[in-house]
Amino acid sequence: MLDGILPIGTVVLLKESTKRVMIIGVLQKSIEEEDGKQVLYDYSAVFYPEGYVGPDKTFLFNNSQIEKVFAVGYQDEEQFAFKEKIDQVYLDLMSGAEQDD
Repeated sequence: MLDGILPIGTVVLLKESTKRVMIIGVLQKSIEEEDGKQVLYDYSAVFYPEGYVGPDKTFLFNNSQIEKVFAVGYQDEEQFAFKEKIDQVYLDLMSGAEQDD
């Protein structure tokens, strides 16, 4: 598995799933309906190859849920600079979450 946050456009298969998804966003917040608590997810994604077909077909998940990476999204200097920053933000958020537990 690749280290850190995967780039937009990466196609993965999630554990206990048979349909691939494509990452369309990173570090996504969601409000849990049960208690109104904010939850941070590593990614948002849509079905591959269909793409976005509606808000009810957009998925939130974490690195730990990825079974297999089929294709890594486009990478260039801009994406590498973004990855460096977002990986640091991710590490900071995760270390803060561990301190809250």
